[in-house]
Amino acid sequence: MIQLLRDSARRPVTAVAAAAALFLAGCADLGHIDSHAQLRDAASLGLSAEAAELTAPTVDSQWWLAFGNRQLDALIDQALQGNPNLQVAWARLERAQAVAGVAESARKPRLEGQLDLTREKFSGNAIYPAPLGGSIHNLGTLQLNGSWELDFFGKNRSAFEAAVGSANAAAADAEASRVLLASNVARAYVQWARLNEQLAVARRTLTQREETLKLVRDRVSAGLDTRLEQYQSEGGLPQARQQIEALGEQIEIAQHALDALVGKPGATNGLVPPMLAGLHPIALQPTLPANLLGRRADIAAARWRVEAATQDVANAKTQFYPNINLIAFAGFSAIGFGNLTKAGSDQWGVGPAVRLPIFEGGRLRANLRGRTADLDNAIESYNAAVLDAVRDVADQVTSVQSVTRQQAEQVESQRAAEAAYEIAVQRYGAGLGNYLDVLTAENTVLAERRQAVELAARALETQVGLARALGGGWQPQTETTAAAGRPATPHP
Repeated sequence: MIQLLRDSARRPVTAVAAAAALFLAGCADLGHIDSHAQLRDAASLGLSAEAAELTAPTVDSQWWLAFGNRQLDALIDQALQGNPNLQVAWARLERAQAVAGVAESARKPRLEGQLDLTREKFSGNAIYPAPLGGSIHNLGTLQLNGSWELDFFGKNRSAFEAAVGSANAAAADAEASRVLLASNVARAYVQWARLNEQLAVARRTLTQREETLKLVRDRVSAGLDTRLEQYQSEGGLPQARQQIEALGEQIEIAQHALDALVGKPGATNGLVPPMLAGLHPIALQPTLPANLLGRRADIAAARWRVEAATQDVANAKTQFYPNINLIAFAGFSAIGFGNLTKAGSDQWGVGPAVRLPIFEGGRLRANLRGRTADLDNAIESYNAAVLDAVRDVADQVTSVQSVTRQQAEQVESQRAAEAAYEIAVQRYGAGLGNYLDVLTAENTVLAERRQAVELAARALETQVGLARALGGGWQPQTETTAAAGRPATPHP
């Protein structure tokens, strides 16, 4: 019905609305409020401008599978399904998508049904003369009301695009949370394995000291040593037991941390304690990629916030221009319910409605300044994100390369320490050396064993960090599908 009324009055209504819009738009004063922040481009970051547009990731989306550890794979899968913080990120995405849907509805015509049935007494001293005045009657209205805001200046379009930008940012945030969660689980698992390796070293140390104590006691019994050497040897046993107990405490705490990441208390109970040797190194190219800006979901989220803020500024500018609505209604109205659908009770109307802000006490300019400040904030936040991303990758590359060199040197150092300890024990047993030489050599060996474990764990952690810094295998979508929950690809 509204479409028929619109067709009958389209030309005069459109002409009047357009003329009013052009006339009233000239009254808008934006006050020369502009953004001053500038987006950092790839060239300013030392990246190739051409390659920066490429988005093919060099890290697999399930990069942790390369560790070859099924327990770790299962824990990460559980975390991606049950971690509450990740579910919060997805809930925020759904909220942003709903807001985009509301914004989209404002661009479409609206139609609503109306039914009013009222029993009313008319005042005898008002506008209605007798016999209507002072009497009681039933009033009825049954009609369809329609309206369509003619978006000449793009207010609704910019609001919708801002909402889509926010939805895409929320989707990218959810993906960034997913990448971060997987890396945190992997790092926590490596820490658990590191503590298990340290526990093995501590137990080996205890066994070694027990064997040394037996040797010392034999020599004391034979009169070759004094009680001093025996007391020195006995003092190392409680120290080793205390270290074993401390490591046991840390292992339980590490398991609790993993349980929390997985979102299931006791998830690590019953699992085989992992060892660093059960985790294969990940093959990653330790370089700063030219297309880094297109690989990270957190950068994409920051870029989409810039897009959303840009549209918010455009929307704030349209507030200075008139609103032009096409309004129509058609239906029945009558005194007396029985007359509601009779001939002569029909009514209809159609026409434009124009609203122009004339004096707002500075509200519109203040709103525009606020939106412009939000845009500057979004731009600088994006700049900070890309700078931090470049630093993050550079740090991880440096660590990967440095730890590799440190491990090579440490292997040689430990080999020499182990050989020196064996010689010191043999010389002491043969009466050619003193027990102080044994203690000194033993301390060096223990330090080297602990260092070997720490470096092995660091090597795995830096590989996890590099996989995360390179985007964790995130692949942006190629088109905007905010309603379906998939982020589009913003231009870096």
